[in-house]
Amino acid sequence: MQKIIFLVDDNATNLTVAEDALLKQYRVIALSSAAKMFRALEKFKPDLILLDIEMPEMSGFEAMKILKSSGSYSQIPVIFLTSMTDPSTEAHGIELGAVDFILKPFSEPVLLNRIKNHLQIDELIRERTQQLALRTEQLVHLQNGIVYTFADLVENRDKNTGGHIDRTAGYLKILIDAMFEHGVYTDEMQSWNMPSVISSARLHDLGKIVISDTILNKPAQLTDDEFQIMKKHTIEGERIIDKAIERTGDAEFLDNAKIIAAYHHERWDGTGYPYGKEKNEIPLQSRLMAIIDVYDALVSERPYKKAFTHEEAVGIITKSSGTHFDPEIVKVFTIINEKLKSIY
Repeated sequence: MQKIIFLVDDNATNLTVAEDALLKQYRVIALSSAAKMFRALEKFKPDLILLDIEMPEMSGFEAMKILKSSGSYSQIPVIFLTSMTDPSTEAHGIELGAVDFILKPFSEPVLLNRIKNHLQIDELIRERTQQLALRTEQLVHLQNGIVYTFADLVENRDKNTGGHIDRTAGYLKILIDAMFEHGVYTDEMQSWNMPSVISSARLHDLGKIVISDTILNKPAQLTDDEFQIMKKHTIEGERIIDKAIERTGDAEFLDNAKIIAAYHHERWDGTGYPYGKEKNEIPLQSRLMAIIDVYDALVSERPYKKAFTHEEAVGIITKSSGTHFDPEIVKVFTIINEKLKSIY
């Protein structure tokens, strides 16, 4: 298939000369202004853009800024056409994202060779990018498979919490999306690998696989001694994930799971477990998890308690703002709580 090249120049002679040279090998769309180029981009996605710098109404530099700020057009390679030879012009063009400069008047062999080289490079980059994306997709699929397998082990042993693991992952996504929407802790979350954080929520109770069935599935309220044993699931989850990180070397994938497993029972006022951390000492992932974990536990029926209504659960969490839970997260939770109800 012929490559498509946009040729953008306000000079009719330049358009004719360049178009005649390029038509031997490429499909050329000649355009006399940047405005016409953007209209053409609505219908065609070129493999390369040859863009004049000095044009009326909108210069090549101005057009380039718009191209690179667009998710749809930012990856299209652009070569500037110019009669300006000063280093500052070239430096500015490269800084804006141009892959090359071609001086006017055109030399046909130079023009064709430069274009051929950049198209080959771009094609190679696209092939490598596709291969990397495929490998990444396969890796994510494998990682998610591991997470689901571990989560199933926990769910199959704990007969009292059916569906809890999947629901909490769904709740977490809703809450994080709302945090971004309302501008709460966005700077801290900006660097997160969001799919990894959401998936990691499924491993928050991983440590329960070492708790005995008599305690884990007791059809009554736990005694104080039994509760002390149950509380160890946080430390055990952290330990298990630490071993997995040590053996696989994949800290990035499992680090969020370790953080959530270890600290999701810590409390804002420092009275939680296992480490008694308080306020911002508790990782944000775990502060988020704490709210949705408690919400799901409240609205779920257990052998030793009836389920609270959604409204009762929201009221309990709201009253615990500043003691059990981060007040800023509770504010967002109260705004979007009906979305959690729909998942349950």
